[in-house]
Amino acid sequence: MSQVKIVTDSTADIPKNIVEDLNISVVPLKVHFGEETYEDGVDLNASQFYEKLRGASQIPTTSQPTPHQFEAEYRRIHEESPEDDIISIHLSSKLSGTFQSAYIASQTLGDEVPLTVIDSRRASYAIGIIVVEVAKLAKNGASKEECLKRIDELLEDTVVYFMVDTLEYLEKNGRIGKASAVLGSLLKIKPILSLNDEGEVYPFEKVRGNKKAVAKIIQQVEQKYADNPIHVGISHAESEKEAKALMEKIEGSFNVKESIITDIGPVIGTHVGPGTLSVSITNVK
Repeated sequence: MSQVKIVTDSTADIPKNIVEDLNISVVPLKVHFGEETYEDGVDLNASQFYEKLRGASQIPTTSQPTPHQFEAEYRRIHEESPEDDIISIHLSSKLSGTFQSAYIASQTLGDEVPLTVIDSRRASYAIGIIVVEVAKLAKNGASKEECLKRIDELLEDTVVYFMVDTLEYLEKNGRIGKASAVLGSLLKIKPILSLNDEGEVYPFEKVRGNKKAVAKIIQQVEQKYADNPIHVGISHAESEKEAKALMEKIEGSFNVKESIITDIGPVIGTHVGPGTLSVSITNVK
């Protein structure tokens, strides 16, 4: 009997124990500190990255996997389980060429490997939350059609809000998109950013201070999800204390069925910087 194998990339920021438990394949992006190159989550974890970032003379850069890397991973999975379908879910195509690399690999393979590539239009655990929900279905024996239907629902239901200490990293790495409207007005202002339907960063709200930012996010969760059962993921860049406090507040206010706190990894951390806090939420069944 055929099964569904789920592939994603390292920017999904899924904790390793969950990756292993749900048998998720993760293709790493790369981080470049000058002449030094590291694979995200393979030979450079989050704590090592932020330590190196503090001592770096300039902001590092990142690069997506090549189509060949994706092709090799798809072939590996197919050779191990020739009857299985593969669903590959990736970082927003508006933020990276990762999805494009995966898509090129799928076109190269053609009908040789049963494969569907998905643009999540999300980043960090906002990808992860979708991947985890679908991987749970796949582990329980859901068909490819059932998994794809659930992905469509998750793409509709999942929202993400993130707060950054500074827009410097987003600006210098060219990932700020429509959020550039908040530049030059950050004195005592805490920008709440989000991703629009196309997967671009945009300024959701500007508030004064962390408390008001958190209150605004709580308000938005209440408006969208009310008493619905939800999966909540909070990803952070060296802000574990704040992440735990926010999760406690959300768990005390909503019908949370699953909650995960995870690190923002090296690649996403390159673009948002230390101190970032991100909240991803979706409906669960």
